[in-house]
This record gives sequence, structure tokens and C-alpha cells, in this order.
Amino acid sequence: MSYPKTAIISDLHSNVPAVETALRDALDRGVERFVCLGDVIGYGAEPRPCLDIVMRICAEEGALHPFEDTPLEPGLCLLGNHEQALLETPVDFNPKARQAIEWTRQEIGNCDRDAKLRYWDFLGELEPTRCDELAQYAHGSPRRPVHEYMIPRDSINTEKMRANFDAMQRDLCFVGHSHVPAIYYDDGRLFRPSGTEGPYELATETSSKAIINVGSVGQPRDGDTRLSYAIFDGRCITFVRVEYSHEDAAERIRAVSELPDYLADRLAVGR
Repeated sequence: MSYPKTAIISDLHSNVPAVETALRDALDRGVERFVCLGDVIGYGAEPRPCLDIVMRICAEEGALHPFEDTPLEPGLCLLGNHEQALLETPVDFNPKARQAIEWTRQEIGNCDRDAKLRYWDFLGELEPTRCDELAQYAHGSPRRPVHEYMIPRDSINTEKMRANFDAMQRDLCFVGHSHVPAIYYDDGRLFRPSGTEGPYELATETSSKAIINVGSVGQPRDGDTRLSYAIFDGRCITFVRVEYSHEDAAERIRAVSELPDYLADRLAVGR
């Protein structure tokens, strides 16, 4: 079976410098398809350009190269908790995240009618979890696809881990949401990459299932300022970390008076 070399990206958070850097890197590595696990928007200063990029590269029909008019393999994009908050209300968000979502809603509302309808139609059709022939994709977790975090300390929470492995629709599930890259195996092992590592074969003699957190493109939170994403070729996973101009991204946030400076400051420390 031929499986397209797939870049799995998540938590872009309106950070165009990071997104463009990640896409160029992925294409240089021969990626043929993009899957986005949600949270395209929120926190950052450029929600509409990020939506434009994802709508182009992750289309299920007619996906296109981000920088030239050549086709890509069909992709997909999921509903993240920030998209859900935008569509509904950010009731469980902290004040800074809520402030960013309210500003994002205004930004989308300020564009022309056709663009506005295009964005809302795209957002309204996003699903919380999807599967292809080899893997399940979710923003948060297999059990609670939009809201549940998978973080390294969960590896010792046997009840939570077992519930999530039982909820999986495939033997592999790719997630984001926590912004911390890791692999959780159903035999209890935890793997945390420290940089660009792999390719690693996901199937092992002792484990039949794995949950793979690909980290965050737009707002890493593991103490590493480099953007994070993963490449899956149908058999092996490669974790990728790439330097990008987080100073540029931070300045774009500070230029928007409605966004808290904290959202810019955290990019410099990867938290």
C-alpha cells in the first residue's frame, strides 16, 4: 500500500513566521501531504493568513502547495478547542486566551462578505477526530478529541491511558493540544524527543498501540523555542524541530493592542 509522506502539524496559533518555516522545511524533506490537528487560530497576530494557508494545503479536494500552484495529496484539518471557542464561546479559557479569541472573532468579522463566509464555512465543517487507513487524528486525545490534554506525566496514570487506548479507532493516534511532543505506548513506555529525531518504527514487539503528540508549530511549551511537527510515512515517525524567527512573531503580536504582551513574551522561552 502506498501511503503519502505526511507532515502532521498542530497548534499553529496564528503564527505565520512559524507556519511558513515549518512548511518550507517539510517540503524540503519531501512531504506530499499535510494534516493539521487543529488550533490554527488563537494567541497569535495573524489568524486569517493562517486559515488561508491551512485551507489551501489541507483541502480534501484540490490541496495545493503553499508557495506555488502545484497539487498536493489530499489533506485534512481538525477542530481544535480554539476553533470551537470561536464558533461557540470561550467559557473555559483563561483571560488572555479569551482576549485573543474575541479579537480573532473581530478580525474575521472585519473582512469582506465572501471571505467571511469562506472562513466560517471552513470552521463550521471541522470535525473533532478523523481516521485514514492507518491512523486516527485528534486535537486532544482519542477519548476526548477536542479538550483532553496528553502530557508526559499522564504516562503513569494507568486509568487515563487505558481509557484512551481503548477509545482508539486505529492502532496509531496523532494528537496535539498540550504543545509537548511525545509518544505514549500501550505497554507503559514514554518517549520524549529532544530535537529532530527518527525515523522510528512505531510498531514494536511489546506494544501494539501508540499515541503520538506532535508538539506545536506556533507556540512550543516544552522549554524549546523551536517549532515542532512530525512526519509519518506509513511506517515510521520522525520528530522535527526547526528554528524560526520567534522575535518576528512576537513583534507582530505586540503590534496588536488588543493582544496581551504575555502571548509574545512566552515565544522567547518556549512556555
